[in-house]
Amino acid sequence: MSEIEKKWYLLRAVSGKESIVKEYLDADIKHSELGEYVSQVLIPTEKVYQVRNGKKIVKERSYLPGYVLVEAALVGEVAHHLRNTPNVIGFLGGQDHPVPLRQSEVNRILGTVDELQEVSEESIPYTVGETVKVSVGPFSGFSGIIEEVNGEKRKLKVMVKIFGRKTPLELGFTDVEKE
Repeated sequence: MSEIEKKWYLLRAVSGKESIVKEYLDADIKHSELGEYVSQVLIPTEKVYQVRNGKKIVKERSYLPGYVLVEAALVGEVAHHLRNTPNVIGFLGGQDHPVPLRQSEVNRILGTVDELQEVSEESIPYTVGETVKVSVGPFSGFSGIIEEVNGEKRKLKVMVKIFGRKTPLELGFTDVEKE
């Protein structure tokens, strides 16, 4: 038997129930002939970095809330079966004749997730030995040399000359500006 051509479709799901829809579809793929026509069910997610109690926490959240990505061949009753899965509202693009996503759209959706993960790990704009000017706080206007850079906490250790003595200050990336 020849390979059936499968295309990507977006299923609209009840917001917050995307993972339940994915579980239902995965179970149907394993336990019925739906597996021949549906190859992948994905929930596009992105990693979000948060700081709680001084610790960096990585959480995963839905990149397209309310949507589930399905790679399927809509032959016979497959579209009807997908549409009538619990917590599914319908296909994006119409009930009678769902419109498949273009390959460029699929690449963008799947590729954007990877790009977002890389963007959240921002590059460090400062280097050790660089001269910066303090722009916030009681030492505003003072210049100093960067002794240490902590990219994870986004902090700098800057040596500032106060009353003829070098004094270390711990400042955030936003508290200083380049000279």
